[in-house]
Amino acid sequence: MSSLLPTTISFLGELAENNNRPWFSENKDRYVQAHDNVKSFMAEVESELAKHDQIEKSKLFRIYRDVRFSKDKTPYNPHWRMSFTREKPHLRGGYYLHIGPEEAFLAAGFWNPEPKDLALIRGNIAADPDRFKAAVSASSIRKTFGDIYGDAVKTSPKGYDKSHPEIDLLRMKQYLFQKSYDIESVVHPDFAKVVSKSFKAIRPFYDYMSDILSHN
Repeated sequence: MSSLLPTTISFLGELAENNNRPWFSENKDRYVQAHDNVKSFMAEVESELAKHDQIEKSKLFRIYRDVRFSKDKTPYNPHWRMSFTREKPHLRGGYYLHIGPEEAFLAAGFWNPEPKDLALIRGNIAADPDRFKAAVSASSIRKTFGDIYGDAVKTSPKGYDKSHPEIDLLRMKQYLFQKSYDIESVVHPDFAKVVSKSFKAIRPFYDYMSDILSHN
C-alpha cells in the first residue's frame, strides 16, 4: 500500500511560500522524492478504482506552470493534481483529485461537455427530467457529494423557451460534484481507498450519462 507522506504535503506548503526557481533548484531532491511518492499513490488509487470501474488512463499534472499568457508569473503549481479517465466510448466521465498544502478535494462530472453531448443531455432532460433528477439525487451521491453544481447560460439555451418547467436544469452547461478533505485525512494510510470509495459513489450519475451519451 502506498500512502501520501507528510513530507510530500509540507513540500507544497514551502513551495507556496517560495515559488521561485532558485528555491526550487535548491530543493530539487525533495521535489523528486515527493513526486515519486505522489506517482506511487496515484497508482494505488488507480488500482483501487480498477476493482469497480474500467480506467483507460491516469495522468499526473506537471508542477511547472506555463506562464506565457498568464499575469501570474510564479513558475510552479503548489499542488498535486491527478485525473483518471474511464474507458471510452462505452463509459463516460472521469475523476479528478487536487491536493494542496492545506486541504484536498476530489471532483467528478462533466466540466465542459462537447456541443453534441451537451445537446443530448439537454434533450434527455427535457424528455424525461425525472430520470435525470433521480440520477443526481441518488443516495450515494447525496451522502458523499451533496448537490450538483456548474455554470449555466444566463437566459435559456437555443431551442428551449425560458418558461420551460425545467429551465433551471436546461440552462446548465456543466455538471459537477466535489468533496473536500483535510490534510489529516490526506496522509492517512487508507486515503487511496477513501478516494476510490468516494468516486464509486458517483456511479448512478455516470451510468445515466453513459447510457444517454453512448446509445444515441
